[in-house]
Parts: sequence; C-alpha cells; structure tokens
Amino acid sequence: MEVNPNGRPRSSIRVYLVVENRLMREALARLFQKQTDLIVVGQNSSRGTAARQVLMSGCDVVVLDSLDTSSIEGLAQNLVPDRSKIKLLLFGMDEDVECFLKAVREGVCGYLLKEASSTEIVSAVRGVARGEAVCPNRLCMALFDEVSQNFRQRAGLADEEAGLKLGLTFRQRQLISLIAKGLSNKEIATNLNLSECTVKNHVYRIMKHVEAQSRHDAVDLIRSRGYLSNV
Repeated sequence: MEVNPNGRPRSSIRVYLVVENRLMREALARLFQKQTDLIVVGQNSSRGTAARQVLMSGCDVVVLDSLDTSSIEGLAQNLVPDRSKIKLLLFGMDEDVECFLKAVREGVCGYLLKEASSTEIVSAVRGVARGEAVCPNRLCMALFDEVSQNFRQRAGLADEEAGLKLGLTFRQRQLISLIAKGLSNKEIATNLNLSECTVKNHVYRIMKHVEAQSRHDAVDLIRSRGYLSNV
C-alpha cells in the first residue's frame, strides 16, 4: 500500500476538528490519530472563523460539537461549492427533532447524540467520508416524515394549480375529487352537506366543461390534464 511520509495510507480520511472545548478537541485528536485510516489536518475552537481554514486544509470531514445557528450556517455556506467533497458531522447533540432537521437542512450528513461512544464517532467519520448519512435510528423516522410531508405539500400545490388552470370552481374540484374516489352522488351530497339534486347539477356542469360523456370520462380527462394526481 502506498503511504505518506508520516506512514499513513494515502487514502487516509482527512479530518478537521471544530470543537470549542479544548479537552474534548485534544481527546478527539488523539482518538483519530490512533486510527490507521484517519488523520487530523487541523483544529479550531471557533466555528465562525473556521471556514477558510477548513477549505485550505483539504479535509474530507469536518467534526463539530455545536449546532449554533450563526456558526453552522456560516460554515455550511462558506463551504459551497465544496459541500460535495467536505462532509459535516455533528456530535454531542440532544435528541431534538427540530435541531436534527435543521442540521440536515444545513447540509450536515452525520448527527450523533451525547451518549455516542468513541467507537461510534470513529465509525461515523468513516461513514460520512464514504458518502453515507449517519444518524440515530429513532431520529431517522422524523426525517422520513419531513420528506413525506414536503412531498405531499408540493404535490397538493401542483394539483391545486392544475385544477385552477382547468377553470374548475372550488366546489367542482371538491366534487371531482370525490367522484375519483368512487363516491356516488348520494354519498357526495352527504359528505358536502348538499342536496343530491345540487350534486347532479354540479356533475353535469363538470362534464360539460371538460366535454366528457360520463362522470368517469370526466375524471379520466381531468386526471390526464394534471389534476387528481394524488387521487
């Protein structure tokens, strides 16, 4: 294996420490230096002034001990466009969903809680360096929920916009959605607190508006034009 002058493999993961507590910073440095595949290329106690030094160090992973709003955002923003190369790993965190999600939004790809062991920290550094995301299993579901909610919101807005472009009124959009779900006129009337006759009139106007021969054809036509994508 090809090695550097210091005896480490040239494929070593280059780590930069941005840790406020000096004892913790030095302990981590010793921990990483004991690993044959890790090398500490720099240390800093201030996240606010670390960005330039991080970039100059040529590191692969930045290990931080705080999600301080101004510092993490400043560091993350200053790392662009090197974000694909430099990975951010937070350790010593609380099990707080909002903090975790904020960290993910800022580009952090590793998030360890306060009870993480030294073995878990070393493993996390290796993981994020390989392009993996690292976080506690119990916070992972929060991330899935966030992605799912955002998707539904975007899909809902897109669906609503498509309905408006079709020229359907709010009531017509309500009705066609229920028709698409298989509800009868009587069921729709009950659902919307309308008379069955009123529902029939709305359905007739919808069919006429989209030039459909039946309620089912109306659903198919409207869906083909981008509305009802979630139904």
